[in-house]
Amino acid sequence: MQRRFVVLGGSVALLALSAWADEGNGNGNGNGCNDLPSYSQLKAALVAATNTETSGLNMNMWGTIVDRDGIVCAVAFTGVNRGAQWPGSRVISAQKANTANSFSLDPSAVSGGNGVSLALSTANLYSAVQPGGSLYGLQASNPVDTNNDYQGPSSNFGTFNDPMVGSKAGGVNVFGGGLALYNSQHQIVGAVGVSGDTSCADHFIAWRTRHNLNLDHLGAGIIGGVSGDSARPDNIIFDITTNPYGISSSAGGFGHPKCINTGDPTLLPAVQ
Repeated sequence: MQRRFVVLGGSVALLALSAWADEGNGNGNGNGCNDLPSYSQLKAALVAATNTETSGLNMNMWGTIVDRDGIVCAVAFTGVNRGAQWPGSRVISAQKANTANSFSLDPSAVSGGNGVSLALSTANLYSAVQPGGSLYGLQASNPVDTNNDYQGPSSNFGTFNDPMVGSKAGGVNVFGGGLALYNSQHQIVGAVGVSGDTSCADHFIAWRTRHNLNLDHLGAGIIGGVSGDSARPDNIIFDITTNPYGISSSAGGFGHPKCINTGDPTLLPAVQ
């Protein structure tokens, strides 16, 4: 985010610099970004995850990390340049990160530490937001900030100086690719969003990216989820069936459709 300051005096300059530091300095060093992976760490983890995952269409990817306040800390891509992936997936990756962060909790944040913690991946939200679902309308609840997400120059997209860094991207996305990030104390510190392939492959690659970043400390039974698998609590769920009348529904209410060349979610690394 570009910021300009007019220095009228020493005290004004100090106040301006203080406000700049509090809001984030455009390089992901404000708010909670200091405790999150850097641009180079995100890029390395995303490249490794993309190369490892064999499901989907074998596409290049965009990845975004946000802190707990939803501020974008880093944006990266795989491939030779920013045109080697779907251009629209850049903002979608930020939406996914914002969504997973916005709808996940840890034990310390719930009822003084005595409540139920819960991590929801974006893949868990697909069925719940369909007409008649328990979260119908959620996808329209937190719009994308177009002033921040599409500001130029485009040549900086996916680099250390991506224009989204230091701002709140906003947006809610309800298919696979967004996961909350948990540190070794099982505290949520933000989220990662990945986009560029089928929505199922996006989830698988996001899962591997989070694991590569060592921020998947959900702990069996510590951070709950809806998957029914304590070793992978916020994993994608394939429980959508179609009845003889052509109506599709998820048995548990949090299912996601299968995609082309869908992988096996039970083979993803268990959380720590």
